[in-house]
Amino acid sequence: MKLTVVGCSGSFPSADSACSSYLVEADGFRLLLDMGNGALGELQRHIGLYDLDAIFLSHLHADHCIDMCAYFVARYYRHEGGRCAPIPVYGPEGTEQRLTTAYADTPSASSMSEVFDFHTVKPASFDIGPFSVRTEKMCHPVEAYAIRVEHAGKSLTYSGDTGPCSALDELAAGTDFFLCEAAFTHGKENIPDLHLNGREAGESARQAGAGRLLLTHIPPWTDPQANLADARAVYEGPTALAAPGATYEI
Repeated sequence: MKLTVVGCSGSFPSADSACSSYLVEADGFRLLLDMGNGALGELQRHIGLYDLDAIFLSHLHADHCIDMCAYFVARYYRHEGGRCAPIPVYGPEGTEQRLTTAYADTPSASSMSEVFDFHTVKPASFDIGPFSVRTEKMCHPVEAYAIRVEHAGKSLTYSGDTGPCSALDELAAGTDFFLCEAAFTHGKENIPDLHLNGREAGESARQAGAGRLLLTHIPPWTDPQANLADARAVYEGPTALAAPGATYEI
């Protein structure tokens, strides 16, 4: 299983990175986790525009899903080969309506579903291509999900956006690779049920017994090195900062 960081900036794109988007590949199948601001352009550095096999949207804040509107244009109005067949899109309840509203001018109310095959995510276990996945609801102002992706005895857990949450610790239990948000700074922001800081991400990794920790979703106004140091202070496993274009074999 291969992970590529397409974008990792939190809340809005930085000068160096698009917002959240992560490509997971195995057995020739390509699953994209989130498609935030700027992600579609960056994705094309790694695969062809029409090479995705499925998309998972952790929640419907713009920095995790808004480039789906651009991808709708690419698939619906494709110049060569005609309109694309629908690709599976897994997201919270109301995903189709949210994207239709964001686009604002689809040819019809059902146009999105002509190129996206929408599946509503709830806490559950199911398969996406060759991957066995499990989803759990997180602590965030909107309906939001973390996802655990397993293949060939290895696992990747992606937090999406969340505040401290026992469901995340349980979902990530024993995971080989923990891709965890760390948008806040320890001792600075203290808003319940919104985001983790670096220390909290490290504590979650320690509680879960994760094999390694990759901090992501750090906004441009946050010092990533401070968050990295805070995570390392409480978690002894390998810990690093996500960077666009970085790849990992899991």
